[in-house]
Amino acid sequence: MYFDSFNALLTMDGHGAFVWSAYLITTLVIAAILVAPGRRRKKFLRQLAGELKRSRGGPNSSKEEA
Repeated sequence: MYFDSFNALLTMDGHGAFVWSAYLITTLVIAAILVAPGRRRKKFLRQLAGELKRSRGGPNSSKEEA
């Protein structure tokens, strides 16, 4: 193995903070890329359901019968 100990793996001769932060940022960006479409889809479906409810005259619609 390249590193003699776990501590040497974490510090990487003084470069550990940069390397591990780069891994963390990359992981967060990839996670955001994977999660964003699902969140957008849910938001779109909620908006669509609200528009359909309003157009059909649901109980919370802005159309009031006088």
